[in-house]
Amino acid sequence: MSLFTRANGIASRASSAADPSADYQSKAQTQPNQSRANFKGRSDSASSRFHIAVTDKSRSVPSTSVPTSTPPTPTPTPNRLITWLLTLLVAAFGGLLRFVRLGDPREIVFDETYYVKDAWTALLTGEPRDWPKTTVIDGIKQPIDTAFAAGHVGGWLDTAEYVVHPPVGKWLIALGLKLFGGATNIFAWRVSVAVAGTVAIILMIRVALRLFRNVPIALIAGLLLSLDGVGIVMSRTGLLDNFIMVFALGAFSLLLIHRDWAREKLHKQYVLDSRSRSTTWIPNTSRHGKPFVLNARGPFIALSWWRVGAAILLGLATGVKWSGIYLFAAFAVISVAWDAWERHQVGYRGWLGTGLVKDALPSAAYMVPLWVGTYLAGWLGWFIHRDSYMRDWAAANPGEGVTWLPSVLQSFVQYHAQMWQFHTTLDAPHPYKANPLTWPLQIRPTSFYWTKLHGHPGLCSLSPDSQCVSAVTSLGNSLIWWLGSLCVIVGIVVAVRRRGDWKIWAVLVGFLGGWLPWAQYLHRTTFTFYSIVILPWIVLAICYVADWYRQRVSVRVWRLTVGIVLGLIALVSLFFYPIWTAMPVPYEFWLSHMWLRSWI
Repeated sequence: MSLFTRANGIASRASSAADPSADYQSKAQTQPNQSRANFKGRSDSASSRFHIAVTDKSRSVPSTSVPTSTPPTPTPTPNRLITWLLTLLVAAFGGLLRFVRLGDPREIVFDETYYVKDAWTALLTGEPRDWPKTTVIDGIKQPIDTAFAAGHVGGWLDTAEYVVHPPVGKWLIALGLKLFGGATNIFAWRVSVAVAGTVAIILMIRVALRLFRNVPIALIAGLLLSLDGVGIVMSRTGLLDNFIMVFALGAFSLLLIHRDWAREKLHKQYVLDSRSRSTTWIPNTSRHGKPFVLNARGPFIALSWWRVGAAILLGLATGVKWSGIYLFAAFAVISVAWDAWERHQVGYRGWLGTGLVKDALPSAAYMVPLWVGTYLAGWLGWFIHRDSYMRDWAAANPGEGVTWLPSVLQSFVQYHAQMWQFHTTLDAPHPYKANPLTWPLQIRPTSFYWTKLHGHPGLCSLSPDSQCVSAVTSLGNSLIWWLGSLCVIVGIVVAVRRRGDWKIWAVLVGFLGGWLPWAQYLHRTTFTFYSIVILPWIVLAICYVADWYRQRVSVRVWRLTVGIVLGLIALVSLFFYPIWTAMPVPYEFWLSHMWLRSWI
């Protein structure tokens, strides 16, 4: 069953529970001049609908006369096969943009010098190894990266390399190397990130379907992710950050499924509880929700396989880079908050305290160990190989570190302390260093690759008098990022005017976990391509506002607006695609893309 149809099934069955608040609202409509106090005082006159036995603290409702609330209008359910075919069609389009000419440029691009070579030596020796800066090929001294790209993929040193990121991302790159012919095939360097970027498009569409229950909105989400420059460049370069994004998006998708599962379970149990002969009702002291709430706490919904899967995926994200820690924290909190709030919406008492005791604590009791265990599993190779970096630190430094731990764990903790020191103090100057606060606006993109070419291949043939160049610039489609940043603000305003909307938190949680934590490292050397992690939520912000707009204009205006916006975005992507993918272009053509001086 697809996520969309499952969600619609849940929506159509929701809110059918019986409760006295529905009758209360009916009485309020037929007797508008009667106060709430008078209504309660004259409960005998309402006995034809239901009987209220007043006690000091609660009201008992006989199950034989419990009214039922009006169920919501079911959301039309689209054909499962069609929605999946459309999803795969959009993903195929996005995959085409990522896989075509994936082996170009035939050189090491930016930090591939670390991650691809680390993955290659890990695949062959079990752990990343140091490399010399130069090597000699046919009597000629060459930079090691040049020789590696030319197919001379040996010559690493015996010493283990000091790696500042956990191993999972390198092992995923190593998987691509293993399956596609090894490091002599440049396509194999990048195939894993290209697969991750394509899978992300599928997840993006399914997430949007579950959130907005609208197929065109979901397809728009997939198209936006397919067309964005950061998404394309990071899916064509052997770096780590694309893996964090797809793991985070997958975990988020599972948590949305958990929310719908929990919501359905709460509503079903509410119907049963409200019909029980021992049912009691108490006044709702909150300003929101129903006038009366059920004097019960509701079923246990903290544990589901969806949450288990989310914890594992977030452990894998953290096993790629430590920034996954913040995503785990943000996602776990928002998921528990959704559960607690849904208890309140259904009509159970004490939703906040219950959310803490019955939802938050049990969830933490299994999600945190799963997350930690998954992260530690990524280090299995380090534990197995005695010559791993700092593996014997404890033996070489007796009496230092956390001495009460076994020696191998002492070394492991000390290694992590060294990694933490590196990440929190890195302030080396770099020409493409970018303040994290500017990432959503793509103010200072990262130039991964730029070189002058001999002759006039490709598009350079159109301008034979110009210098031919090739570039890979990690620059997002400016319309997507600028519009998305604006839609975050507009979305918050819309949600406030709606007096709350759980979907806005689905939009904001990606920023809370993937972007806001970087504000504490404004001094650190960071790059705009790190923003790939928040790209799905930039897209969701656009979809949130688009869904709001769709409900307020005619179909004709809606279609015209979508057509114009998507058309402009597609044209921008078509224009920038050559400098995202290292196509040979005239220098003047490349320069025409530098709309801001900070983009050069």
